[in-house]
Amino acid sequence: MTNPLLKPYESLSLPNRIVMAPMTRFRGDAQGVPQPFVAEYYAQRASAGLIVTEGIWPSVQGQGALRGPGLVSPEQVAGWRAVTGAVHDAGGRIFAQLMHAERLTVPENNLGALHPIAPSPVAADIELHTASGKIPAMVPREMTTADIAQAIDEHVASARRAVDAGFDGVELHGANGYLLHQFLADNTNVRGDRYGGSERIRFPVEVAEAVADAIGAGRVGIRLSPGNPLTGLVEADPAPVYRALVDALRPLDLAYLHLTDNSRYPALRDLRPRWTGTLIGNTGFGHPTTAESGAALIERDGADLVSFGRLFISNPDLPDRFATGAPLAGIDETTLYTHGPEGYVDY
Repeated sequence: MTNPLLKPYESLSLPNRIVMAPMTRFRGDAQGVPQPFVAEYYAQRASAGLIVTEGIWPSVQGQGALRGPGLVSPEQVAGWRAVTGAVHDAGGRIFAQLMHAERLTVPENNLGALHPIAPSPVAADIELHTASGKIPAMVPREMTTADIAQAIDEHVASARRAVDAGFDGVELHGANGYLLHQFLADNTNVRGDRYGGSERIRFPVEVAEAVADAIGAGRVGIRLSPGNPLTGLVEADPAPVYRALVDALRPLDLAYLHLTDNSRYPALRDLRPRWTGTLIGNTGFGHPTTAESGAALIERDGADLVSFGRLFISNPDLPDRFATGAPLAGIDETTLYTHGPEGYVDY
């Protein structure tokens, strides 16, 4: 029988149900402009039903690392326009993931040398890589309501630049410890105002509403990872928060919901009945998705599409390999986060 991953998905006019997941690779230049070979990298993987880019910072305040690409300057827009053109010429579709780092930055890692800000002044219990080595994360400044309004505006402005750069849409990064996730988690949002407590979903919803209003809901997806403790987040009982969030997002009629599962909280099974639109499933950290487990996400858990990360790094023709049963190439781990074409476009 044909693997369901290989069947077309008519709702989004995709030739298959295989999504290339966003993966940080640090191939921007010192100013956050994608280097020329980034276009080749994504075009090589254009047989995916949909590509979601690595996390792209929507403002200098949201820049988490040097060499990560942005969508702020005209030069960055031009660099991404070369990427989207190459992908479209190869027959592909590509969304830009907007990733606002906030507490996961330090002055050494953003072009404005800015102090991190966050929902609450709670430092991440991690070390961050800088050009001079690892340093502890800093205690961020608590965001004012003016900061929150500015962060929403930054997402909107960057989404508009993404459309100008030729992207088919944007994915809002509400997972893995980044800004939207920081508002949702227990220990990173201890605010007493209308963005905290029982209203902690307000900021992600307002970002989604504003971006959808600016570029069209059909061009906006959102990624969530309920219960994921990455970067020290604590979500003791994710279910009530994420049920409320999905209920609030559902009327917006977004392009998709991208869910990363978690062993402590079966998000796909719990939230699928509440989401009437397209759902992208992912098996989560520590459980690389295979052709078999990806098919199970569709047949068992109700996902419409399935995202694959690491396999796409070393198998740019992944859908064809699934279709033919060809062996899968392994990854050269030493080149994952270097800055040149080696281990990037030479698989």
